[in-house]
Amino acid sequence: MLDQDRLFPVEPALRDLARGLYDDIRDLPIVSPHGHTDPRWFAEDQPFPDPAQLFVTPDHYVFRMLCSQGVALTDLGVPRADGGPSETDGRRIWRLFARHYHLLRGTPSRLWLDHSFHHVFGIDRRLGPDTADWYYDHIADCLSRPEFRPRALYERFNIEVIATTEPATDDLRWHRMIRDSGWRGRVVTAYRPDGVIDPEMAGFAGNVALMGQQTGFDTATWAGYLDAHRARRAYFKEFGATSSDHGHPSARTEDLPQAEAAALFQKALRGACSAGEADAFRGQMLTEMARMSLEDGLVLQIHPGARRNHSDPVMAMFGRDKGFDIPGPTDYVAALRPLLNAVGMRPDLTVILFTLDETSYARELAPLAGVYPCLRLGPPWWFYDSPEGMRRFREMTTETAGFYNTVGFNDDTRAFCSIPARHDVARRVDCAFLATLVATGRLDADEAPELAHELTYGLVKRAYNL
Repeated sequence: MLDQDRLFPVEPALRDLARGLYDDIRDLPIVSPHGHTDPRWFAEDQPFPDPAQLFVTPDHYVFRMLCSQGVALTDLGVPRADGGPSETDGRRIWRLFARHYHLLRGTPSRLWLDHSFHHVFGIDRRLGPDTADWYYDHIADCLSRPEFRPRALYERFNIEVIATTEPATDDLRWHRMIRDSGWRGRVVTAYRPDGVIDPEMAGFAGNVALMGQQTGFDTATWAGYLDAHRARRAYFKEFGATSSDHGHPSARTEDLPQAEAAALFQKALRGACSAGEADAFRGQMLTEMARMSLEDGLVLQIHPGARRNHSDPVMAMFGRDKGFDIPGPTDYVAALRPLLNAVGMRPDLTVILFTLDETSYARELAPLAGVYPCLRLGPPWWFYDSPEGMRRFREMTTETAGFYNTVGFNDDTRAFCSIPARHDVARRVDCAFLATLVATGRLDADEAPELAHELTYGLVKRAYNL
């Protein structure tokens, strides 16, 4: 089902160079430093329920494409926020998916799915209406076997470490269960404090109060609120966290006098912030989180630029994160200046920047990462986690930031079976890019294998302290 030379250059000599580099690194362990797999999978190690719940219902890359062609999210089993009716028959969902599988032609999702079907489940025929039931029965039979349970797949995928992402107020019970089980797989958490940082998020004040109950600090005060963050970060570190993660609408940062920050915090607790004040508070907290990273060593990841929940009707019916998050223009040069003026020259701090605005690669992100010691560039993310997106990233950032101000690849996914596929795509694209540099005299041939290893394994281990 898969071309062995997929994503390599067409020109024969270049293809041979890329293939040789890839063969050296294709079997390196997977380091997955940021993602959204469910730690409960690894804690309980129960079989995945059925093919539809593994591949279709939780995957916004899949169901958003089908939705764009008029397929109802309820027919794909996406649960309604109000508990209303939604399809629960896995086979019916799968047949609907198979009838529309052609919509994914040419997309990264098609690459990931075909890779998963072939390499994980041993399938050698294309999915379509005529093979839908055969696929369903075959995958369902596999899922009933011990070797297809989450821990077994983790080991089969050659995962060295995988990071999940939990809210700041999570009790981390599943991570505790993993730790107490004695299983040798390394599943770590990451600190995601958006719910206690974003005044515009539903339940903000209640979340802050809960954080106070969890830590014993008075989170009705600015000082107590900051101390509660420190305590929660320390708790997350007990379960392996090496990073925090921040999904903000913009990359705005602030470094306000503490009295002003405290006053803004009080407005946020009262629900009295304007949109601009809410953005300023989020910006202030990025700088506060950076200072805390200097204290505790957590890597600070900034994921800005998603205009989330664009469809009000979909948000009302299905809730957040249902495929209607849309990229928007994002400023970094002005937005990050307060944080960088405060801590940007500290080499003992790592701030990893992501973007959904490719126009910022060469103009803003690469020049910033190419001079500030604390900055690193995260890999192409979300809509640009694709062969073309990865190639554009290397072409537009390498000339100014080089390779060593980037952090390798991370898959940032909920779709467990796609993890090997996504890492394989990144490895192939990077090897193709390196082969082009060698063939055009911009990289010595003996340097390329070392770089391929770094882009696949070394950079991510060092950047995330893994």
